[in-house]
Amino acid sequence: MSDALTTKKRIWRTPWRAVSAMFILNGALFGIWASRIPAVATRHDLAPGQLGVLLLLMAAGAIVSFPLAGRAADRLGSAAITRHIALAYILSLIVIALMPNVWLLGVALFLFGMAHGAMDVAMNVWAAEVERKSGRPLMSSFHAMFSFGAGLGAASGYVAASANLSMQFHFILAAGLFGAVTFWFSSIGWISEKTDSIKASPVFSLPKGPLFFVGFIAFCASIGEGAMADWSAIFLVEVARANDANAALGYTLFSLAMVLTRLVGDRIIVALGPVSAARLAGLVAASGSALAVISAEYLPVLLGFALMGIGYAVVMPLAFSRAANDSRHGQGQAIASVATLGYGGMLLGPPLIGFAAEATSIRFAFLILCGLALAIVVLAKILDSSAAEA
Repeated sequence: MSDALTTKKRIWRTPWRAVSAMFILNGALFGIWASRIPAVATRHDLAPGQLGVLLLLMAAGAIVSFPLAGRAADRLGSAAITRHIALAYILSLIVIALMPNVWLLGVALFLFGMAHGAMDVAMNVWAAEVERKSGRPLMSSFHAMFSFGAGLGAASGYVAASANLSMQFHFILAAGLFGAVTFWFSSIGWISEKTDSIKASPVFSLPKGPLFFVGFIAFCASIGEGAMADWSAIFLVEVARANDANAALGYTLFSLAMVLTRLVGDRIIVALGPVSAARLAGLVAASGSALAVISAEYLPVLLGFALMGIGYAVVMPLAFSRAANDSRHGQGQAIASVATLGYGGMLLGPPLIGFAAEATSIRFAFLILCGLALAIVVLAKILDSSAAEA
């Protein structure tokens, strides 16, 4: 009987599913938070500028954690570090719901940002290991699982808001359930690569030369992802006059569009090539953000959000692939430097949108996303894999 159970575990707990489970958990915890931002803002009576400052603290926590998590993954193994950070991430989400005032909320969001950013780096290192050993492209599918998890987390916010569940109960229940399921899948005894070669490298590594533009492309896409996570619900409330429950569906639909596109992302890239795929992605994202800004009706705004999800879906995987093929730098250093700009955009974007909304309006702030999406179209040539060998 024990042999049969062991065989079943091996069938279900494959390396792809183990890493995918961590991507799902990372996205789910972020989606849970994003779906209840209007409730957090209402509870603490936050103006857009105040919320922007709090989101900036979250971004600062993540940026601080990027190089630290990368070094820990190299020295101790990405699989073990990913799971340990995931536990801290779960706890940090729950702490947010328990904070009684804005000052402690700021501390909690800083720690939440640290855990989110650290897990992002560690799980991507693990994903690169699995992709390399499999001998076939997998990165787009892993990022699809992040989007899938974010959608599930946002959907839990819709259910919780509709059922009038307290934020504390929602965060504890949802984080506990997601954690229990994903940790079971991730426990496969994976032996990660370890190295001490980064001792001489600087703590913070920003992309240089052509990789800077690769990182900027990732920044343009991720700033849109971050803005959608933290401001889509508020956009629907203020512009489309949606209630809290319906507003939570905005990020859910955005995430669903991303996951479906990322599931076929590798095929799209093979069919069109990286440059054409990036140009098409930028145009679709720009059209979606423009539709959301121009229209003040609930359904057209939702359609615009879906187009943004489709457009942003393949950009980050394209940037990571281009970085990994760059002949001027080691693979780890190149990916880490691009990730710093890419994930920095995801976390710095929300506070920037908040400041722009405070100074003008949230509709004008979302128009910035349209301009950044068009920048992807202009810079797409840098994603040509032959440029990495030039």
